[in-house]
Amino acid sequence: MSLTNISFFLCTLFSLSIMGQKFDKALFYQTIETTDSLKINQQLNIVQSSSIKEQQAYEGALLLKKAGILVNKKDKLTTFKSGKNKLENALEKDSTNTEYHFLRLMIQENVPKILGYHTDLEKDNIYIRKNYRTLTPIIQKVVLVYSRQSKTLHNLSTETK
Repeated sequence: MSLTNISFFLCTLFSLSIMGQKFDKALFYQTIETTDSLKINQQLNIVQSSSIKEQQAYEGALLLKKAGILVNKKDKLTTFKSGKNKLENALEKDSTNTEYHFLRLMIQENVPKILGYHTDLEKDNIYIRKNYRTLTPIIQKVVLVYSRQSKTLHNLSTETK
């Protein structure tokens, strides 16, 4: 079997393994925390093939995460810009979605300063704190856990009691 045939077989097998998988929010947030490119790509494929209303924001966040682990600088920048545009477009369409503000805050806290994508940290921090109780229990837990290591969302747990 040639290398081309093996690659085609593996790609087909990978595609078949994610087909039919439904989007799982808990798995999405587990994936956002990883640096495993295979898991990120799998989750990206699941999100891209889903019809969830948060598709654009989740895809943007995953692309931004993926950009952080790519090696090729050109690919990093292209993927970063694509992810940023998707997340910002989702926020433009639904600026009252607290979860989208959380996704952006998470990304902006962790991208290199040189990229200049940090301008909304304080705005998102205030918005998340003000609207925390409107989040679903699953997202509240994700935000609370993240806040424990966040420089921006620190002390959230004392405010929510």
